[in-house]
Amino acid sequence: MAQMKKPRHFLTLLDLTKDELKAVIDRAIELKALLREGKPHEHFNNRVLGMIFEKSSTRTRVSFEAGMAQMGGHALFLSPRDTQLGRGEPIEDSARVLSRMVDLVMIRTFAHETVERFAAYSNVPVINALTDAHHPCQLLADIQTYVEHRGSLSGKTVAWVGDGNNMCQSYIHAAEQCDFELRMACPDGFAPDANLLENFKHRVVVCSTPEEAVRDTDLVVTDTWASMGQEDEKQAREKAFAGYQVDHELMSFAKPDALFMHCLPAYRGKEVSNELLEDPESVVWDEAENRLHAQKALMEFLDKHSR
Repeated sequence: MAQMKKPRHFLTLLDLTKDELKAVIDRAIELKALLREGKPHEHFNNRVLGMIFEKSSTRTRVSFEAGMAQMGGHALFLSPRDTQLGRGEPIEDSARVLSRMVDLVMIRTFAHETVERFAAYSNVPVINALTDAHHPCQLLADIQTYVEHRGSLSGKTVAWVGDGNNMCQSYIHAAEQCDFELRMACPDGFAPDANLLENFKHRVVVCSTPEEAVRDTDLVVTDTWASMGQEDEKQAREKAFAGYQVDHELMSFAKPDALFMHCLPAYRGKEVSNELLEDPESVVWDEAENRLHAQKALMEFLDKHSR
């Protein structure tokens, strides 16, 4: 459905200003409270979100679909089997057609270029729900979770332990946007994009061991060692990541009140111990729930700033 002005997209955290990001997080916390109080918020009454999934998902699909329903709207699930995108229709053509029929589009795919090309030809807001390069929606939930438990991330120190993947790269953006220091420990050959490290070297400290990265930090974060599409590398990756499991012993190097996060799904006994995942210092279940609230706030923000 045609917008009155150029739409705002959310492809990385840098698409929001620092003040806008804070406003989205504050609104997410407010929407969470409204939902728990049973107060309806139907901003998207009779509106439609198109959800394009080239990668499968649990949390992403449920959080966006439930979020639209709670806000009075509807969500359409579109897989490559269901659309002409899966049969080779140009991304640009699909973008121009779909954005005349729906009010927002979210895309979960492989190449980051896919969401960039789609956004360039869409006349409604486009949300990156995950690419191989970035996962900004998850960072909204992570930031919200930290704020709820400990307050602002500004001036804090965060440790990333594991693969320099899309989550790690979005944490680099988050360090810039939220004014914290990011320490990362990645095995040789698994560091994030070199240009990203160079561009944000004022925010990132590359450490040689997980213990060095975690020491005296306020938040410790990890992710699966083999992401979707890397299943054939699983054995080699498990060998390379030996010694990078986050457990109580590693967390003992962090501050006493440090939190642990994982975007899930988690492989217990691999990147995280079962005991830590079930510990009170682990806030992964709040983190998972907050995908719902943060994305509702994001969709509302993008819609309001695109009309």
